[in-house]
Amino acid sequence: MHSLRSWAARTLIGVGIAGMFGTGAQALAADYDGSPQVAEFVEEMTRDYGFASEQLVSLFAEVERKQAILDAISRPAEKVKPWKEYRPIFITDKRIAQGVEFWSKNQAALEKAEAEYGVPPQFIVAIIGVETFYGGNTGSWRVMDALSTLAFDYPPRAPFFRKELREFLLLTREEQVDPITLKGSYAGAMGLPQFMPSSFRAYAVDFDGDGHINIWSNPTDAIGSVASYFKRHGWQAGGQVASRVEASGARVDEGLTQGLDPVKNVAELRELGWKSKDKLAEDLPVTAFRLQGAEGDEYWFGLPNFYTITRYNRSVMYAMAVNQLAELLVEARGNR
Repeated sequence: MHSLRSWAARTLIGVGIAGMFGTGAQALAADYDGSPQVAEFVEEMTRDYGFASEQLVSLFAEVERKQAILDAISRPAEKVKPWKEYRPIFITDKRIAQGVEFWSKNQAALEKAEAEYGVPPQFIVAIIGVETFYGGNTGSWRVMDALSTLAFDYPPRAPFFRKELREFLLLTREEQVDPITLKGSYAGAMGLPQFMPSSFRAYAVDFDGDGHINIWSNPTDAIGSVASYFKRHGWQAGGQVASRVEASGARVDEGLTQGLDPVKNVAELRELGWKSKDKLAEDLPVTAFRLQGAEGDEYWFGLPNFYTITRYNRSVMYAMAVNQLAELLVEARGNR
């Protein structure tokens, strides 16, 4: 990753382009030639963040607007699958087997992450497994193309993606890599853990101490970065993630959490017919939810660490998939 052309080299290229076409935003070429939005963005990055306009001219001359990205993000959302259909997508023998292999190859980094951040290896491995199949599918879109397309040609979420584009340029300058070479998802999520640029700058860490943060091809940095993210979002070392519940009575549905934020505690939910076999503090706030499982309805308490996982992806089923994959990884390693 770090043998790529640096920002310094790109600045020299930009000077050449500016010399032929003029300076600043007026020199923009290719798909964003003459775009007022891009001109405004270049001015902002030059004025507020110290970028050279020639540098950005050089960069945006290579950026491509991708209609396929706009098509993908504009598609109507698929009907949410029930748990009995969602779970088999992520809980597979292949994902478990490759997770065990990833764990073995990166055991030292995983143990270090647990020591420093309190996050057990199985949850870090499960996140990377669910997100990118342990780095096997990190995305093939140039991040610059993805974020520029969405920042300048997708009005419904343009402010969000413009911010992410700004964060991306800042991180590439900080890491001294050529932004045009980095790849990710069509929405700009990057590397083994699929961090958005703002998450990269806030939570990613140089976990191997080589002076750079590389979540694209360095599993050690990816592992440390996931653990850092979890810790910063409230992970409690030694805590459970979820607790199976027996629920009965006329008031059960009154206990269901609307959204993800825990609004009732264990004692309040027990009064509504929710009873966990685990010993939980009476005043513990939990997320109470029901899943449509293969053998019927399942009732669960999501504990504080469950809520932390939902900070990674705001979905009860996502968090449950990560939790159950983690449990199965531990079981599979024990059976080797």
